[in-house]
Amino acid sequence: MRVAKLQVRIAMLAILALAGSSCQTAQKPVSLLPASTAPALTRATAPVAAPHQSLPATAQATTSSQQARAQVPAEAKPESPSSAPAPDPVGDLITKVETDFQAGLDAYQAGQTDTAKQDFDRAFNALLESNLDIRSDNRLEKEFDRIVEGVNHLELGSLASDSEAQKSEPAPIDETNGITPAADPNVKAKAQAEIKSTHSDLPLMMTDQVAGYISYFSNRGRGSFEHAFARSGRYHDMMVSILKEEGVPQDLIYLAQAESGFQPLAVSRAGARGIWQFMGSRGRGYGLQRSLWVDDRQDPEKSTRAAAHHLKDLYKQFGDWYLAMAAYNSGPGTVQAAVRRTGYADFWELYRRNVLPKETRNYVPIILAVTIMTKNLSHYGFDDVSMDEPTAFDTVTVNYPVDLRLVADCVDATPAQLQQLNPSLLRLSTPKEGRFELHLPVGTKEQYQTAIAAIPAGMRLWWRYPTVHSNDTLASLARNYHTTAKSIVEANHLDGVELQADTKVIIPVAPGKHPLSDTATYARRITRYKVRKGDTVQTVAENFGVPALMVRRWNGLRGDSLRGRTVLALHLPVTPSSESASTTTPKPARHSKTAPTASTKVSARKAAKSEEEADSSPQPSVLHHTVKSGETLYSIATTYKTTVDALKRNNGNVAVLRPGMILVVQQSR
Repeated sequence: MRVAKLQVRIAMLAILALAGSSCQTAQKPVSLLPASTAPALTRATAPVAAPHQSLPATAQATTSSQQARAQVPAEAKPESPSSAPAPDPVGDLITKVETDFQAGLDAYQAGQTDTAKQDFDRAFNALLESNLDIRSDNRLEKEFDRIVEGVNHLELGSLASDSEAQKSEPAPIDETNGITPAADPNVKAKAQAEIKSTHSDLPLMMTDQVAGYISYFSNRGRGSFEHAFARSGRYHDMMVSILKEEGVPQDLIYLAQAESGFQPLAVSRAGARGIWQFMGSRGRGYGLQRSLWVDDRQDPEKSTRAAAHHLKDLYKQFGDWYLAMAAYNSGPGTVQAAVRRTGYADFWELYRRNVLPKETRNYVPIILAVTIMTKNLSHYGFDDVSMDEPTAFDTVTVNYPVDLRLVADCVDATPAQLQQLNPSLLRLSTPKEGRFELHLPVGTKEQYQTAIAAIPAGMRLWWRYPTVHSNDTLASLARNYHTTAKSIVEANHLDGVELQADTKVIIPVAPGKHPLSDTATYARRITRYKVRKGDTVQTVAENFGVPALMVRRWNGLRGDSLRGRTVLALHLPVTPSSESASTTTPKPARHSKTAPTASTKVSARKAAKSEEEADSSPQPSVLHHTVKSGETLYSIATTYKTTVDALKRNNGNVAVLRPGMILVVQQSR
């Protein structure tokens, strides 16, 4: 009996030993990747058996085993201190800032501008309120500049004065595809008969929806149709030529007429821009670039080329021009999903089944109505409407930034005329970097090149070149342009010659005096200003002696309100406000319409001398002092034998000194 029991125990021990061996094999340790290099997890969806189906026994066993193992957490050995990643406060800060910034972008795209502003404010405040020096770390500096530029792109119109930014126009398509006008049976019958004799390289079809829009453009929308047709003359020949070159129907030009009314500055509620109403991401995919200075979507020729390529690609995808146009409106994914859902690759069937967005359902009928009416103007009472003439222009390639107001002075035009010739420019200047094809009034290319040669390349954003009127004097010109008579005399190499009206004169405006100020005239180091109750952009700008526009630009602000902001980034001036640019210029010929001269009723020398006498007694000398660690306004004032009030007055009422800051110091002789 004892032997039997012993055998049983031995057998049980053997079984336990085998089970233990099996368990150890199943739980064999698996090497783990360090947390910092582990790949992102993706969730795989496995097929699930229907309730009435049963899994094979082996599958059930395997599944149970896997589930059991999944429920047992693997023990990970604690990492040694040497393998732990080093703290990276800069990286952590950038991650937080990026999260807020991306949230702001999402809110902006969704039309939630107030929420977007709050998110952008949090991103800026996180950077500015940190104890890290933004300009001392390359990553932080890039992040700060990227966010400021990003917000500038989104709210460009609010960051420049009204006279500096291009004026956007509402896109006509927003109004027309928001309605579905009823069809008039008589209009439909008449249009149906016209289609038979209307030549078009697009397929034309008459439906109740098309007839409804013909009625709309004949009555309530008549003005919109007239203006669009008249404006089409400016671009018709160029656009038709490009469409033909790209091998797409030339009557696709009527898509642009319906979208924007041929207005290069048209912007839809969704953010589509230009004659062909490209969204930013789609435009970039077809080579239309955007920057702080230029938006190619507003360039008539470049955007036409991009639209032709895009429409050609859509036709290749769908094999039908109606579906291609629908996809142009709502995106190929939307149309493809509707086709897949219904099994019909036919626009009118998708229309009937109501599987497309309302705006897209109306989009194709609008284009067809515009096409039929434009090809039969007299039938709809538009006999007296004529197309505008194309605008001829000269082109000069510039590789330097130049203000359009200076260009206007050089070619005797207006800044508004130059903006019309260069609709892709977002503000009154060409890009700071790279090359730009600048359009000038026809016949003025040589005049511009001759005149601009007298202006130093580095001063073409600031200096002016106006025509002098009979009542102008050196003193009045100096006041108007915030410069000095002496600097005008030096820039024009005047030597006491009495000059006449209707001639040209170089006006050397000091950087920072012009409304489009540049950070190059300010300290690179950021000064953090804690916003106080009652502060506005204007009051802060006045307190620190910098333009309000620059405060907005440095901080990505809109308007004058500082609501939601706790800290501002400022760059204090490093050039004295009384100084003007002193750059040697080529000596121009005098009394030429295209050469820089001046006209006064007294000699230039006498006017400059009288100005100097008015500012004498005694004449202060201007110095620049770089602030050192431990210095105060009082210690600096004592060193230069001046006063604290004078230092504040000459430096924008500066209150806090930081090492490296440059102060303007005036000493009396």
